Amino acid sequence: MDLNRLNYNVCVIIVTYNGMQWIDSCLKNCGNYPIIVVDNASTDETVSFIETNYPNIILLKQTKNLGFGQANNLGIRYALDHEAEHVFLLNQDAYLIDDVLEQLVTFQKAHSEYGILSPLHITRDKTKLDENFSRFMLSEKTGQFYSDFVLGNTLPIVYDVPFVNAAAWLISRKCLETVGGFDPLFFHYGEDENYCQRVAYHNFKIGVLPKVFVIHDRDGRTTPKISIYSPEYFKYTEKVYKIIYADITSENKQGVKEKKLKRTILKFLLRMKLHNARASKKELALLLKLKPFIEKSRNINKSEGSHYL
Repeated sequence: MDLNRLNYNVCVIIVTYNGMQWIDSCLKNCGNYPIIVVDNASTDETVSFIETNYPNIILLKQTKNLGFGQANNLGIRYALDHEAEHVFLLNQDAYLIDDVLEQLVTFQKAHSEYGILSPLHITRDKTKLDENFSRFMLSEKTGQFYSDFVLGNTLPIVYDVPFVNAAAWLISRKCLETVGGFDPLFFHYGEDENYCQRVAYHNFKIGVLPKVFVIHDRDGRTTPKISIYSPEYFKYTEKVYKIIYADITSENKQGVKEKKLKRTILKFLLRMKLHNARASKKELALLLKLKPFIEKSRNINKSEGSHYL
């Protein structure tokens, strides 16, 4: 691909990992926009399919799985180095509808205070909002979104939200050069919540345009239940701790949680609940292990700059 093609206003960045069931639909709906695919060492036919069927795409093949955030950082850096003013992060299981990207870019050009913009996410059959996405638009967070639709009110051009998941984010160059890229503290999941916290801290807005759409093709996927004190429980707990205590929009109260866990351990020991005490000790050890990394993250993310890119 001629690198000059990237000297467009906007570049689409897609991180792939074993994405054969979605990638053709994803790519063919991107129109004529320049595309950077960062492949996280897929073990299926994703890479060969792209090379054969989409030879003009910039394909950055990795030898190991970098996770969502760090792979996107590579694509973002590549786009910025080739003069992109906006980057559009698109999931491999998401498909653009009509002129959604053009409308997002047009709005962001006119309203530079919005560092992140998202369309509405809808299901594959186009009959309803994506279930997870719908939770980000709850009335207590946006004020009027559902009421406006139910009551037939005139829809505003944008709804301000504190968070929207990163399946279809338009991010401005100005935001990226102020806030930076995704924090390597996170491997997969939680990095978008952390990024939204940082966007708010640096006085950018996050908005959802209610009249443009992407399909988020994840119908039928279920989230398995997590048993308490299982490996999955501690993995989930680690993510939650990172999201909460690396949040630079609030005071770091990790020390309060540490004291609480110590009291919990003592109570379990006094009640001879040794299994619970051991599990709580493991949770405390996890929290203490994270402490220097969270402190480093907070210190970096409070300053302006192209961190992590």
